[in-house]
Amino acid sequence: MKLTKLLTYLTTEPSVNDSQDPEITSIEMDSREVKKGSLFVCVKGYTVDGHDFAQKAVENGAAAIVAERELDVDVPVIIVRQSLRALSVLSDAFYGQPTKKLQLIGITGTNGKTSTTHMVDEILKKAGKSTGLIGTMYMKIGDETLPVKNTTPESVTLQKTFKKMNDKQVDTAIMEVSSHALSLGRVHGCDYDIAVFTNLTQDHLDYHKTMDEYRQAKSLLFSQLGGAFNHEHPKHAVLNADDEASAYFEKVTAAHISTYGIKNNADVMAKNITITAQGTSFDLVTNKGTKHITMSLVGQFNVYNVLAAVATCIAAGIPFETITEAVEELHGVRGRFELVNQQQEFPVIVDYAHTPDSLENVLKTCRDMTVGKLFVVVGCGGDRDKTKRPKMAKIAVELADEPIFTSDNPRSEDPRAILRDMEAGVENEYYHSIANREQAIFFAIANAKKGDVVLIAGKGHETYQQIGSETFDFDDAEVAARAIVELNKNKTNS
Repeated sequence: MKLTKLLTYLTTEPSVNDSQDPEITSIEMDSREVKKGSLFVCVKGYTVDGHDFAQKAVENGAAAIVAERELDVDVPVIIVRQSLRALSVLSDAFYGQPTKKLQLIGITGTNGKTSTTHMVDEILKKAGKSTGLIGTMYMKIGDETLPVKNTTPESVTLQKTFKKMNDKQVDTAIMEVSSHALSLGRVHGCDYDIAVFTNLTQDHLDYHKTMDEYRQAKSLLFSQLGGAFNHEHPKHAVLNADDEASAYFEKVTAAHISTYGIKNNADVMAKNITITAQGTSFDLVTNKGTKHITMSLVGQFNVYNVLAAVATCIAAGIPFETITEAVEELHGVRGRFELVNQQQEFPVIVDYAHTPDSLENVLKTCRDMTVGKLFVVVGCGGDRDKTKRPKMAKIAVELADEPIFTSDNPRSEDPRAILRDMEAGVENEYYHSIANREQAIFFAIANAKKGDVVLIAGKGHETYQQIGSETFDFDDAEVAARAIVELNKNKTNS
């Protein structure tokens, strides 16, 4: 696409003369990704400023630069007021507004986004849909899986991915939408058909500062569904009737409302819930029908995730019978209440729970499975919301018999300082502090016996640990498996 054609999509069209009208081959915000013909957009980040890399981008082949100030380079420089906003507009245009050719489902909330996204994906595939998925763990385009850096990628990566979905005849895309992405405008240009809310509990207050700001950021997904009523292609907001934030989201959207819940009256409900260590059963009650559900997933939090997925798929027009068949076939997502089995005498569970609410939910589920003692290995990330730390520790001490505080991803912080923040919430209480995460996991498993349960919380699917400026290989499930093998070996030799 010619530069002048691309620039017509900006509200205030910057002037570029005909002699400065190169063919644009790609849009990039990382100078290292620039190639011949790229349009480089200078974005100010938290630690680096893209304007400082404009010359490097030109050396790598950039045909033009979008910036917020004048630059001394030998290619056309287009000055805009906000580079990030321009990046969204230009990316959407360059890739042919790809989300208009998709049924796009966005799922936001503090907890449950990943599980709900995968559940919706499985139900849609059961219905014969060709799906794409963008989330915390990876991106998926049909059968192809790709790595991700952020839960919700930058706008240019998003639009490029949606274009690939178009090219592979994907008809429905499901994505996790983080509060950071909403606040920073990464999803500007994404034409959502269905927006889904899981829940709102404390997280990311290092960034949003207050719960009101956090809620407002989440609300953008619903307000950006637009104000028009399109009866041929209606927009839907799927809300958790048991979460008080839903009332706020309902006010800010003009979309059709669908609700789900357990406690309060809703369009999709679970009644007569029975939870065991082997699975969960409940009566699924909807305006499309009622069905007794038996599934292998464990815990009330998974019931909520399933209800959100069911309500979403009803809004997407999937037949009720197909939905219920798929729900009973659902399997857990890696790192979400994942059982580690090496023929040990007690359950070992790895879970991503890294907020006070999610830790409480998963510990309560583990408590229902526990005959003897409940062990929990839990830490808090460095350079993140410090107010969570004493709360997480308090929940661990209250709900577990053997709470073990340890490192998560300490990043630039001293692991011992993070532990002291946790310990401040449980003065004079019983707990263990073991800064080395591997040692903490080995300690828990070495001391557990038949009838006990070991929960390893916080990192879930992650296969790394960030310590200082370095990233090390670290997988909770693999470490736990090694600890169990060593325990079994010691028992055999004793």
